[in-house]
Amino acid sequence: MPTGRQPTAHPRPTLRDVAERAGVAASTASLAFSERGSVAPATVRRVREAAAELGYLGPDPLAASLRQGRSGIVGAFAESRLAYAFRDPCAAAMLEGLSQVLYEMQAGLLLIHDPGDGPLRAAAQPMDAAVFLFCGEETNPLVAGLEARGVPIIGTGAPLGESVRHVRIDERGASARITRLLLELGHRPDRLAHLMMPLTRHSPTELTTLTGAAESAYPDTRERALGFADVAGWDVPAAQTSESDVEQGRLAAGLLLDADQPPTAIVAQSDLLAVGAIQAATDRGLRVPEDLSVTGFDGVALPWFPHRLTTIDQHAVAKGRATGEMLRAVLNGESPPDRMLPVDLRIGDTTAAPAGAA
Repeated sequence: MPTGRQPTAHPRPTLRDVAERAGVAASTASLAFSERGSVAPATVRRVREAAAELGYLGPDPLAASLRQGRSGIVGAFAESRLAYAFRDPCAAAMLEGLSQVLYEMQAGLLLIHDPGDGPLRAAAQPMDAAVFLFCGEETNPLVAGLEARGVPIIGTGAPLGESVRHVRIDERGASARITRLLLELGHRPDRLAHLMMPLTRHSPTELTTLTGAAESAYPDTRERALGFADVAGWDVPAAQTSESDVEQGRLAAGLLLDADQPPTAIVAQSDLLAVGAIQAATDRGLRVPEDLSVTGFDGVALPWFPHRLTTIDQHAVAKGRATGEMLRAVLNGESPPDRMLPVDLRIGDTTAAPAGAA
């Protein structure tokens, strides 16, 4: 029959209990667990054995974070749907690089959806630093809220703010460089076309102008368009997409290819858009690069794609890692300057001289 007595609760063993069992001072036991300081290996082994006997799993991370005034969390903001961070290979590669540094820091990563014109609850999440890894709009109301809390902010070109530090690439120069390659192959400037990422948060997929792109609030879209215009001029066909993915690239490129005078080359602002452009060309019986040259931007791995894109490789993993290293420096009390990272022009099999060129 039940006695009605409740089982005795055993208190959680503490670090002091472990120190007493191992016959060392509490400070020595603490150093043995943190793996910092000069504790003899034999002493570390004794402390670990005592902890195992008592069922002690280690210092309470919450208590440690409260003592340090840190949450151990870094917030990464995404303006698009959070799925973008996993579906877009460039975004995933930058997250990989950032995560490498956070692992070394023993910090966690919190992906946060930035609603843009919605509530600012995102700025109230517990975090030691904020990262805007996926270049969004230059003006973001979250910046003021994060700055008011004293949260360090690292961006990759956006958002702008007095305290925001950036890890950038020369978007404009890189775009001009790959556009210039097409002219060197013999393509005429008036037979080029530009396939762009969204110009605004709610952009439709449609034909547009480079003038409109120059006014975009997205610095990566704007600067890549300006680099293209620096070489090809402003009166060149252009199309924007609602999202930088393969399907929208296919639809937008189709609008360019169905013109009365279709382009002999398309300069796409991302590798996924370039893949969509090649699909649109194939749908119309065009061969790449014999009938149409296509370039991308990002340099991501596309193992499922039968071509090797001619593209700008921005070394996304290294870019994410550089962002993490800047974040670590800031949290260590340093004041690192903004960084400009190098990119490379990677020649593939999607560009060639235009048909009929001498």
